[in-house]
Amino acid sequence: MQFPVLIINFKTYVEASGSKGINLAKFAEKVAHEYGVTIIIAPQLIDVRAIAQEVDIDVFSQHLDPNPPGSATGHIDVATLVEAGVKGTLLNHSERRLEISILEESVRVAEKNNLLTVVCAGTIGLSQAVSAFNPWAVAMEPPELIGGDVSVTTRPEVVKQAVSAINMVNENTIPLTGAGVKTADHLGSAVELGTKGVLLASGIVKAKDPIVVMKEMAQVMIKYKIE
Repeated sequence: MQFPVLIINFKTYVEASGSKGINLAKFAEKVAHEYGVTIIIAPQLIDVRAIAQEVDIDVFSQHLDPNPPGSATGHIDVATLVEAGVKGTLLNHSERRLEISILEESVRVAEKNNLLTVVCAGTIGLSQAVSAFNPWAVAMEPPELIGGDVSVTTRPEVVKQAVSAINMVNENTIPLTGAGVKTADHLGSAVELGTKGVLLASGIVKAKDPIVVMKEMAQVMIKYKIE
């Protein structure tokens, strides 16, 4: 996988649901191939199978549950995600927080099923704590900045400290950041501060021209290519 990575969370935005979600996924695939960069998309659950069948970039779930198959109405079965073509999952997003014990179990179950995990954490301390679970990546996102117009990169010391905290516990876990990230400059700043990519949503999904924003970010990703 080429770093830095760009992970686009579709959330449940109208602009990224159903057929619009498929179109956005195809845009992401086109940019990823054109520029040779890694773009990962996380559609809402009902769309993951259809989108995974349409594109060859990695599709992540926005969540999963560690429950075994069977009597678990309303939960998200890991095996079904795998069968649908999902390659990984977000966990503990500020809009879908988990108890720490459930989070740890979810990471373990995902790993057992060969799914990559991006664990979201709202603080430096939590970023450090969840790194011990051996997730593929930890994305530090101050919750008060999510969906807003102020980028996490305007708090450089916070990003640097989060990266250091993650690396201190687990050098194999990839440090990411997000919250308020909307431009190519924000992505570049995040990488300069030590991350290996960003997790974002509205900056692309609700952009006037999402493919233009993705191309601008891809150009920055090439510039900051991490070996």
